Amino acid sequence: MNKNSKIYVAGHKGLVGSAILKNLQSKGYNGFILRTHAELDLTDQAAVNAFFASEQPEYVFLSAAYVGGIMANNTRRADFIYRNLMIQSHVIHASYINKVKKLLFLGSTCIYPREAPQPMREDCLLTSPLEYTNEPYAVAKIAGIKMCESYNIQYGTNFIAVMPTNLYGPNDNFDLNTSHVLPAMIRKIHLAACLYRQDWKALRDDLNVRPVNGIGGGASEKEIGEVLRTYGIAPDEVTLWGTGKPLREFLWSEEMADATVYMMEHVDFSAICPNGKEVRNTHINIGTGKDISIHDLSLLIKETTGFDGRLTFDASKPDGTFRKLTDVDRLHALGWRHTIEINEGIERLYRWYRQDIQNKTK
Repeated sequence: MNKNSKIYVAGHKGLVGSAILKNLQSKGYNGFILRTHAELDLTDQAAVNAFFASEQPEYVFLSAAYVGGIMANNTRRADFIYRNLMIQSHVIHASYINKVKKLLFLGSTCIYPREAPQPMREDCLLTSPLEYTNEPYAVAKIAGIKMCESYNIQYGTNFIAVMPTNLYGPNDNFDLNTSHVLPAMIRKIHLAACLYRQDWKALRDDLNVRPVNGIGGGASEKEIGEVLRTYGIAPDEVTLWGTGKPLREFLWSEEMADATVYMMEHVDFSAICPNGKEVRNTHINIGTGKDISIHDLSLLIKETTGFDGRLTFDASKPDGTFRKLTDVDRLHALGWRHTIEINEGIERLYRWYRQDIQNKTK
């Protein structure tokens, strides 16, 4: 890429896409072609084809996706497989038709089998059954990997697939019904800390920005207390899903963006294409190679937010896969490593969260 290349970041308003766009801007790139979901529905094939034919992007970051946490994945299974298959199929095929120079597809480490050997190497893909709760989303992302490989083999395209581990960072989703584990825990414990301190202004500001089940900051104290209790949030206690025993790896989203832009700048499909007749497992894990238990993560968040109450776990709720640690040897061999550790990242995200509320309530 050069600084004036026409670059399309699909999903530039989300956690992943916004971090990629910010990274590109910091490096002096300026030829962006951007569309919000309201301006371009990527599940609409005709609209996607018209956009690519008109704008002719040279480089594409495919970070748009329909995402959510364990509850959303398990209850909206049809939405997760349909929307993600449509988004990636339309963008990848339009990129081929319109001769995009390079495309980078972002997936997820949920593509790996539930009982995959730890840490998970790229070549363990499709070796045993997936985790049931997010199987539809995982199948869609596996299809994206195979689309990139297949188009490269048949048409000579330069489409790369990267599989980030669990991400967190600015512009994360803090909705208590659909968010991933880390932002959900931060918000739950933050709200409990506000209740514990009887800081109703902070509580109302939070709910004005992100209402919970239709309850905003203008509701009565009784209504607010009742809706928060349905999510396990009380003045002296927060109840979290599962046993707390599963281990998870987390990567700061802005570091993921840096790794992604690095791949686009320095790594072509030919560099990661294996020798031999069968081309497979050409995707690249992006992670830290380090994990932490959900229990220990909750203690870090408790300390960061200053919550003085109890943390308990509801073992009747699903844990998901026990461990999902990525093998990042291929990533390191290609020249990129992370620098932000989880304790620093949580502090950064909590500062961002509080500042975001302040900015939106001014």
